[in-house]
Amino acid sequence: MNTLTKLALGMMGQLRPKPARGDSATSISLPPPTKHGGIPLMEALARRRSSRDFSGTSLPLPLLSDLLWSAYGVNRPDGGRTAPSALNAQEIDVFVALPSGAYLYDAAAHQLRLVAASDLRSVTGYQDFVDSAPLDLVYVADHSRMGMVPVAQREAYASAAAGAIAQNVYLFAASNALATVIRAWIDRAAIADALGLTHDQQVLLSQTVGYPKAVP
Repeated sequence: MNTLTKLALGMMGQLRPKPARGDSATSISLPPPTKHGGIPLMEALARRRSSRDFSGTSLPLPLLSDLLWSAYGVNRPDGGRTAPSALNAQEIDVFVALPSGAYLYDAAAHQLRLVAASDLRSVTGYQDFVDSAPLDLVYVADHSRMGMVPVAQREAYASAAAGAIAQNVYLFAASNALATVIRAWIDRAAIADALGLTHDQQVLLSQTVGYPKAVP
């Protein structure tokens, strides 16, 4: 679906997910993440960049496991995460849009839990490349977890936390020869509807990840 079509559907409130491809498993157990290796930090920073050219090849489960743990996994016995949040509210939920369905990343169990048996990739942004890239991440703030933060400041706090997660993904992508791009030009209402979010949950950003498209 091209960008103009998506814009028109979005203005009419008609941007909808596509049927899922393959089996929409109710949960996906992820293998334990690999917590060592990769390239040195300074090299990853030197390679960090945005890319909008993606291969449609799916990421193998071990690589997806490492990606999600790097993004916002549990890295300490006390439940601390790989990305910070103010007052340790851990208010960001990471949703994963795959061809087989949309899943919530459960960091404590390190698994994916099905929330929508539909292909939401085309809904996660107006750009055409999101339709065929292997996965899109959606960062959602749950304001019900931010009781200690003044209401007027919650979006700013949550956006900073989502930005930290997105940078983790960028550095992981740079270290593993993957392509990624963060996106704020999205139909937040359509995404919220497709994911079945509550009024306490706010869609902040999307991020596409995949193998880079091969150069002819």
